Amino acid sequence: MTQSDKLKKRFLSKPKDFSWLELIRFLEGLGYEQTQAGKTSGSRVRFVHDIHAPISLHKPHPIPTLKGYQLKQIIEVLRERGQL
Repeated sequence: MTQSDKLKKRFLSKPKDFSWLELIRFLEGLGYEQTQAGKTSGSRVRFVHDIHAPISLHKPHPIPTLKGYQLKQIIEVLRERGQL
């Protein structure tokens, strides 16, 4: 099993300690690129893809761990797009 497979399996299990850096690695593996919406974007981050619409999220702070609802929403979007 490759590292990307392990990360995907971990992501789909919706762990309570899934980090922001893990999400970046996972989405980059699917062809997304992290961007910020300008100087005043604050914690808003977009993940853009050549084919699919962007995924917009608030970067978690002060603790860089994603909430369960965020994982669920991302999984739903990626499944709708046929990327999972």
